[in-house]
Amino acid sequence: MLILVLFIVLGFALLIAGADTLVRGASSLARRLKVPDIVIGLTVVAFGTSTPELVVNLVSAVKGTAGIAYGNIIGSNIFNILGILGICALVKPLQVKTNTTWREIPFALLTSFILLVLVNDSHFLAGAQDILTRGDGLVLLGFFAIFLVYTHNLSKQGADTESGSRLYPLHLSLLFILGGLGGLILGGNLVVNNAVELARLLGISESVIGLTIVAIGTSLPELSTSLIATFKGKPDIAVGNVIGSNIFNLLFIMGITAQVSPLPYTRVFNSSQFVMIGATFLLFIMMFNPKRHRIDRWEGGALLLVYILYTVFFMK
Repeated sequence: MLILVLFIVLGFALLIAGADTLVRGASSLARRLKVPDIVIGLTVVAFGTSTPELVVNLVSAVKGTAGIAYGNIIGSNIFNILGILGICALVKPLQVKTNTTWREIPFALLTSFILLVLVNDSHFLAGAQDILTRGDGLVLLGFFAIFLVYTHNLSKQGADTESGSRLYPLHLSLLFILGGLGGLILGGNLVVNNAVELARLLGISESVIGLTIVAIGTSLPELSTSLIATFKGKPDIAVGNVIGSNIFNLLFIMGITAQVSPLPYTRVFNSSQFVMIGATFLLFIMMFNPKRHRIDRWEGGALLLVYILYTVFFMK
């Protein structure tokens, strides 16, 4: 058991180092290409930090452990909003752009509803099985294509690129991004694999593993990246990373996973899906004021408290 803990600690170190390197490279690339930081956060950083979720889900699809796959994505999205943004806002209030409030967050809310509808077939069709089919996966990937088109159009605006980040040579920026992603992937795998093994030794069920330990483990890159972005005064990357990761998780990762193998769904996850939808809606409400578009420290504390209460309730 001590060896498992040591590997988890090593994974944490790789996650932190990888996140710092990734933010440096992504911010530099944003300046060099005159692309807004929010676009980098929604795409490059979001995809990189979502890689552990992708790896876990692909392995789960091959092994037929659908509970891990669903719990990983749903639990990660809940932790991203309530846990990560709560922690970041406690460190420093998060001032975000108008587009994030009125476009990206509602789109993330829409994707949450889409998954809920697709997996609850028996509610709409008599005798149907609750399963995420390959066709459902294609629907998710179709919405993901719409998201990519949106971010492409957003990148053309290019007016709100941050000027405070250090500008590195192009090859060094790309090397930072690749090195950071490598550290995140390796660190995420070390943490998740050993945490899952540790949980099984302690006799924790698959659904609990997916929604808690695996979900938090695969979200550690998002936590590290958003925290470092917050310390560096880049709230757009911090918030964009979380919202972008949630969209990636629901549309791209679940869509790809369903293509590998259709995923049978159990309604035990419905309550957590409602929590995920509620958390996204709560985030939107917190930034609803058109004069603020920020998450204050007390609001961050409220988000974190909600996550703690959810975890305590679910673990019972």
